[in-house]
This record gives sequence, structure tokens and C-alpha cells, in this order.
Amino acid sequence: MPDKEKIRELFDDIAPQYDSFNHKSSFGADRSWRRKAVMEIADTDRPIEVLDVATGTADFAIEVARKAAPGSHVTGIDISEGMLQAGRDKCKGLPVELMTAQAESLPFTDCTFDRVCVAFGVRNFEDRMKGLSEMYRVVKKGGKLVILELSYPKNRLIRAFYKIYALKILPRIGTGMTGNADAFSYLPASILKFPLPQEFMPMLNRAGFNTVRHSQFMFGVCRMYVAYK
Repeated sequence: MPDKEKIRELFDDIAPQYDSFNHKSSFGADRSWRRKAVMEIADTDRPIEVLDVATGTADFAIEVARKAAPGSHVTGIDISEGMLQAGRDKCKGLPVELMTAQAESLPFTDCTFDRVCVAFGVRNFEDRMKGLSEMYRVVKKGGKLVILELSYPKNRLIRAFYKIYALKILPRIGTGMTGNADAFSYLPASILKFPLPQEFMPMLNRAGFNTVRHSQFMFGVCRMYVAYK
């Protein structure tokens, strides 16, 4: 599992270019993936409380806040103050609150949120099972967890091309944009190490969630998991 302090430093350093890198490296598909996840999260009929874990620069939190019913509120947490500061500049006028916190020790009481979500952050948890268990703890009974995470295609031929892109081309793009070669060595490699659905879905079950379902986008380059308490 990744070291929390190294992850914090990494994201603090690349925060100013993070959004631009995501859009360019996914050819803009990350926006489409987020919109599909927001449809699972934002309740348009009643106000809801939403927790966005590993919110980063708050792109996900902002989209949820814009789509959810009036009176809804989104709390975004992240360990990187640099990422949060970039997010705060975008959240003005929206019912979004950003704060520094760790996924493995969420500073909220049990059953606080109607929805909990994570976009492209679970693979960076220092203790994945602890983070999943904490999200289960703070979501209300009947509530929903939605996770977006980068992954890799199961098809061997497509996966071979994807690995070349992820391990050879992406690091060059990221390093050129930020000057941080270490970050863009770690990030693509972390995608290839993240468990596929047959391993990750049972982890959600062990954390307490039930009725877990999975969708894939772009041949499996991105996966969405939806689970209920």
C-alpha cells in the first residue's frame, strides 16, 4: 500500500496541473465518467448529505452539488492541502465544504451521510480495508457508496496497448507538465496494481456493504462500483 506522507507530498506538488493532466491523459473521458457516477449519487427529489473522500481539487464534489436537489450539502476531504486549496478556488458560491482528513479515520459520527463517493482515490489509500470500513461506518442505513477508479482492460490485446500507454507515455506527459517524474512513475503503476472486480467487490462485502454492482467504461480503463448499506 502507498505511504500516506509520500502521497500527500506528491499531490501537493502536482496540484496546480492535476486537473489539466486528468483531462489530457484521458482525452476528456474523465468528465464523462464523473457524470455517470454523479447520476448514481445526486438525488434530485430531496436534499442529501454527501461525503466525497479523496476529493482532490473537488471536481467530483462540485458536479454532485450542482446536480443534487436544493438544500443538499457536499463535504469533501483529502490529505493534500495543496489539492484542497486548488479546489476551494472553484467552490465559491456552492454548498461544498472542503477539509483536511484521512480516509482511514474519518472525523464524522456514524450514519452521517446519505451518499459517500470516491473518484480515482481508493488506490491511494494507505489501508484500503480500513478506508472502506470507515466509509461504511459514516453512511446511513439504506445509503449508497459510489466509487470510480482507474483500472485496466481484461482483454489481453487491449491491455498490452494500455500498458504501453500507462507505463511509457503517461509518465512523459505528466513529467512534462509538472516536472515531477516520481509522481508520474507512481500513478500509472498504481492503476495496474489495483484489484480487478473479482477481488475488489468481495472487499466491499467484507467492509459491510451489500448489493455491490460494477460497471466498466472504455473497455475497463475506468470502473464504477456501487454498493449499499
